[in-house]
Amino acid sequence: MKLISEETLARAYYQVKPLMSRRLQIMLRSVVAKYKRYAFQSVWPIDPGAGATPAGFSGWPNGRRFSVVLTHDVDTSRGVERCEQLMALEQELGFRSSFNFVAHDYHLPADLREKLVAHGFEVGVHGLEHNRKLYESPETFAEHASKINGYLKEWGAVGFRSPCVYHNFEWLHRLDILYEASAFDTDPFEPQSDGLRTIFPVHQTKVPGREYVVLPYTLPQDFTMFILFREKDIRIWKEKLRWIADHGGMALLITHPDYMSFDGSTGFEEYPCELYRELLTHIKTEYEGEYWHLLPQDMAYFWNESVGKP
Repeated sequence: MKLISEETLARAYYQVKPLMSRRLQIMLRSVVAKYKRYAFQSVWPIDPGAGATPAGFSGWPNGRRFSVVLTHDVDTSRGVERCEQLMALEQELGFRSSFNFVAHDYHLPADLREKLVAHGFEVGVHGLEHNRKLYESPETFAEHASKINGYLKEWGAVGFRSPCVYHNFEWLHRLDILYEASAFDTDPFEPQSDGLRTIFPVHQTKVPGREYVVLPYTLPQDFTMFILFREKDIRIWKEKLRWIADHGGMALLITHPDYMSFDGSTGFEEYPCELYRELLTHIKTEYEGEYWHLLPQDMAYFWNESVGKP
């Protein structure tokens, strides 16, 4: 009943969403999220049942305690304009990440994609449009999948994340991907809130020859923390990171350049990029020599080679 209720509410919300201002959308989502934060406090931001070590996993390379994977979803043209600033911030601190772009919602310069890859970053596909249309029906998904596969090939990408992190693991076998990153260990604030309850990658092998790895995000999204909850510090990130490190898991984060302010001023749906810088600095200093930092594509290759498929 819970899943049906969530689906009904999500459909209703997305039907009226075009009629609402962005500020009203965020205000409504914030009200719902605050209720859920109280209702699901036993499993968010930490689900105690998500820390079990999967069968066949013997640890990260070189004895590292945990792994760190950074990803960004670029939802709007504003996010595209800020990608190079975000790239520079990460380069300064010695990190690399994946940027997931929406194919049809805005202009994406080819030279931006090429520059990211040339500097050691990764590019992924974040759907054709940033809405829930992809999963309207099997027929719609098949139609979108054909076009998404075209962009995967054109961009040299091997990873996919669905808009709004919707997911249907059976349908996703249609994509020509090494990994998909539309799931999470725990996130009751998403329209489809069925968490995987693990802080490790997961194999999807139902369709032989079309297998892929699911890389769940395991740190709370920046949008949830700083836009919906208006958090003023990174305490939640630090607490969850410590728990992941203690359980030897994968700390995978989604942030959005769309919501990061790089000029010192913050609008209604922005937060200072210094909060993200603080997290990276915390990882680098607090856990020096204890974590393995890699791109999502490299994590998927590692999981296939080292853990194997069930």
